[in-house]
Amino acid sequence: MEDKLHSDGNILFFNKDYISEFIYGGIDGAITTFAVVAGAAGANLSISVVIILGFANLIADGFSMSVGNYFSTKAEQDTYEKNKAVEYWEIENMREKEIEEIREIYQKKGFEGELLNRVVEVIISNKDVWVDTMMKEELEMSRDERTPFKTAGMTFLSFVTIGLIPLLAYLFAILNILEPSNLFLVSCILTGIALAIVGSFKSIVTNKNKLVGIMETLFLGGIAAFLAYYVGAVLEKIFT
Repeated sequence: MEDKLHSDGNILFFNKDYISEFIYGGIDGAITTFAVVAGAAGANLSISVVIILGFANLIADGFSMSVGNYFSTKAEQDTYEKNKAVEYWEIENMREKEIEEIREIYQKKGFEGELLNRVVEVIISNKDVWVDTMMKEELEMSRDERTPFKTAGMTFLSFVTIGLIPLLAYLFAILNILEPSNLFLVSCILTGIALAIVGSFKSIVTNKNKLVGIMETLFLGGIAAFLAYYVGAVLEKIFT
């Protein structure tokens, strides 16, 4: 089963490098959109208003989240490249100090004597290897190979795709595909299914028990819906 989930660098049909963006974007999309639906239901708003508010939330929050993801990924990569340039400069201008730092790093790992000298000699013989070693061992940094555009795009796609699910009942109702009764209940069920699926994916990435991952996701979604519903109900009573 695990081989089917993890094959050719993918988890099912997702590139494993971007699966975390899909999962957390999807969870945020489902929870925030469902919170809008719950608040609107609590305030007894019309179907059309629920759809308008829901889509406004989907586009605005999805775009905002993806932009934040883009700048976060880019900032991490820029920071990595800046520190890498500093290491190249230090190797060129502070060579002896950098050699001693390499020696200290591998002494702490248990290397000593001739073996230590040989390891240091091999590393400093290649400038790129030397810099990469300093980045990983001294600064504890590794480069994120994912592109900012792809991480942002996956975040937006998952936010909108999964976030649309709580609105499906209302869309079907306004299109006369579904009777306009118990729409909030139907939305609850659909959202629960969506969160359960995404929660199971999350457990794969985090290596947690699937049931735990599903329950955590459903719990967070339930709290958000509970708060939004009763805020909507209270405000509806205050202003009507």
